[in-house]
Amino acid sequence: LNGMLFNDQQVYEGRFMEAELAIQSREFTNVYVKNFGEDMDDGRLKELFSRYGPTSSVCVMRDENGGSKGFGFARFETHEDAQKAVDDLNGKYFNGRQLFVSRAQRRGERQIELRRRFEPETLDRGARYQGVNLYIHNLDSGMDEERLYRAFSPFGSIVSVKVVREGERCKGYGFVCFSSPEEASKAMKEMNGRVLGTKALYVVLAWARPGCFLFK
Repeated sequence: LNGMLFNDQQVYEGRFMEAELAIQSREFTNVYVKNFGEDMDDGRLKELFSRYGPTSSVCVMRDENGGSKGFGFARFETHEDAQKAVDDLNGKYFNGRQLFVSRAQRRGERQIELRRRFEPETLDRGARYQGVNLYIHNLDSGMDEERLYRAFSPFGSIVSVKVVREGERCKGYGFVCFSSPEEASKAMKEMNGRVLGTKALYVVLAWARPGCFLFK
């Protein structure tokens, strides 16, 4: 996915760009939606979003075999219509599935946000992450923070994500920290045993002991 937008422009990192991205995030017109199932097509997705206002483009993302990846984008003509769609559809059920709907983010914006979330903190993280930090095992070697974030984001507000690497490749495990024990518990129940990529995940609480903290 790489944080793509329709007609995306290359984003360069820097303080000036962070300010520009902050402004753009308040005026977004491109909406990201996931968890709608494999039977969704562009026409049905357009019908779903068009009730909130005119759309200039709608797209269901597909794999190399033409199957739906379960997520897509809708670009509205105005920010107000895009905001209405996010406010109304996020968390709603569609064909028995709970949708996750938010503003779409550029790659640079996502990288800045993730970098901020990954900054080490000086507070006692043992107490901070007790009951909210999940240990995820059996990740694909190509897993990254962005993919892991998207997989777990439907279950609540994520504070931080960490994929443990050896060189450039994932070592097979990582951590996701939620803002509340209830969210972490829900994610653990739903994601434990679920296939992400090519492997079934093993998800448990990461207890507050050396080696289980985020940002080692």
